Amino acid sequence: MGAVLLKKKRKKKLCFSISYMLNLRIFFSLIGGKDRRSGLILTIPLCLEQTNMDELSVTLDYLLSIPSEKCKARGFTVIVDGRKSQWNVVKTVVLMLQNVVPAEVSLVCVVKPDEFWDKKVTHFCFWKEKDRLGFEVFEKFTKESTSLLDELALINNGSDKGNQQEKERSVDLNFLPSVDPETVLQTGHELLSELQQRRFNGSDGGVSWSPMDDELLAQPQVMKLLDSLREQYTRYQEVCRQRSKRTQLEEIQQKVMQVVNWLEGPGSEQLRAQWGIGDSIRASQALQQKHEEIESQHSEWFAVYVELNQQIAALLNAGDEEDLVELKSLQQQLSDVCYRQASQLEFRQNLLQAALEFHGVAQDLSQQLDGLLGMLCVDVAPADGASIQQTLKLLEEKLKSVDVGLQGLREKGQGLLDQISNQASWAYGKDVTIENKENVDHIQGVMEDMQLRKQRCEDMVDVRRLKMLQMVQLFKCEEDAAQAVEWLSELLDALLKTHTRLGDDAQETKVLLEKHRKFVDVAQSTYDYGRQLLQATVVLCQSLRCTSRSSGDTLPRLNRVWKQFTIASEERVHRLEMAIAFHSNAEKILQDCPEEPEAINDEEQFDEVEAVGKSLLDRLTVPVVYPDGTEQYFGSPSDMASTAEHIRDRMKLVSLKRQQLRHPEMMTTES
Repeated sequence: MGAVLLKKKRKKKLCFSISYMLNLRIFFSLIGGKDRRSGLILTIPLCLEQTNMDELSVTLDYLLSIPSEKCKARGFTVIVDGRKSQWNVVKTVVLMLQNVVPAEVSLVCVVKPDEFWDKKVTHFCFWKEKDRLGFEVFEKFTKESTSLLDELALINNGSDKGNQQEKERSVDLNFLPSVDPETVLQTGHELLSELQQRRFNGSDGGVSWSPMDDELLAQPQVMKLLDSLREQYTRYQEVCRQRSKRTQLEEIQQKVMQVVNWLEGPGSEQLRAQWGIGDSIRASQALQQKHEEIESQHSEWFAVYVELNQQIAALLNAGDEEDLVELKSLQQQLSDVCYRQASQLEFRQNLLQAALEFHGVAQDLSQQLDGLLGMLCVDVAPADGASIQQTLKLLEEKLKSVDVGLQGLREKGQGLLDQISNQASWAYGKDVTIENKENVDHIQGVMEDMQLRKQRCEDMVDVRRLKMLQMVQLFKCEEDAAQAVEWLSELLDALLKTHTRLGDDAQETKVLLEKHRKFVDVAQSTYDYGRQLLQATVVLCQSLRCTSRSSGDTLPRLNRVWKQFTIASEERVHRLEMAIAFHSNAEKILQDCPEEPEAINDEEQFDEVEAVGKSLLDRLTVPVVYPDGTEQYFGSPSDMASTAEHIRDRMKLVSLKRQQLRHPEMMTTES
């Protein structure tokens, strides 16, 4: 409780003193700026009035109580503005700084007009006592430089001798000394410059000034320390560079081994586990997707490989001779493993792509075979020969397409088998015979199955083709049989309408009879042809297990027409034969010589001629009667009248000849 009261009293007294100083217009300025040592800058503006040391000390104590201990440890840079003050006041302030805070002030700058410095040279003689400001700077530099030299020597010697403990210690310290060598060297150079300047500066009155013994001894000591620091610092920089390079090399080697170990370990195991090619398009696509995932994992390590390769190339371009062999060895090892693994990935990808194409061709061929089989399994009933020809053409096209598909499947399968046979080259010593045998058996099984299915379809196509050809033949037979009926009908029609003449004499009638017999032979051939076609139709229908479209009416029509033709032909033959007998007897009578008496007394010939003529005339008027009761006349009525007229004329000549033979005198009178 008493300490608290004492502290409050001191604070109250300090506040009173500060208030008093402010009334006296004594101002110090702690503006917050920093020098290059990160120390705070303290500005003291002086006025014309004489300043009391106690008042300055109180004000300085207050200002120095504001910053933290860490800020105070960096030191202060004091700027004394003496442009409006006398030189004695400036000296008083500097002396006060020397006595009050010598350890916390790093640099004191006095601001005076240029003409002031032209008139006098000032020296504050801070070296006369050991507790003065300059000596403490020297002592601080000596302590820091000596400690720094020990640390640098320990680091450098440890690196040269290869002492493992020192190396470990240097590694623990990250190769950094306790103080910054650059800062210590800069401090030493500034101290040496100050010492050299003091050595050649004079007193206030311009009289030559002699430095003290401490100052004379300090300068060579500072120079020696600086030389040693520069030497050790240069060695330290080289050690850091070498160790940094070694660390970088070790890091690269570690990363290289990580890449190599993964590629030769888990990466290779992933590839060795993926040996199948799938048994369908979907299975091959699933394997491709899995392979893409494996490639994605490899891509990450390949990216590391590219980065490492670039780093190694940069080190090779700027590396030492002793590191070239090791770097090249690492680069070669990394490249060999990565290229081998990339080749394996590419091989696997090509194998899966070939398998996918093989299964795609197999699926297309299977669909073609299913379509062809479905077409063959459906019974067809074409309407005509054109439909049959179109169906046969479609079958041939489908069979040809199947042949092309099977040939493509064989090519794809053989290419896939060739790739599988090369798989053992990257198996890393693993026996892949069993896995390859499964793949080979699957490929060969697919090709053999497609070959058997194609062969079955070919057999069915042959059967269907034979059936179609038989159907074509059946339709042709039916059409030709119908055509034979038409031809026979035309022959019958021609016989009745055009074969009406009986000839003018016996010779002509015989010619007509011969022509008629040939005409009958043509009709007989037509009838026989139609019968054969109908018999073939029956056989084909039995083979095809179907019924003929015209088997119910073609044969009756053919038989009916042939019966009609036979009746008409026989009637025609009878008429021609009667005409031949008539003309022969008539011509014999008309051509006999009157000197032959036997001819005159042969009345029977005249009677026969007359009887045959009358019978022939009567036959010309009788129609042809068919079995169904229908009647048909030969030729038109005019044709019949013309033929009958000719016969009557011949009969008149025969009658006239008979009368001449009976009454010759009458023939003479008439003559």
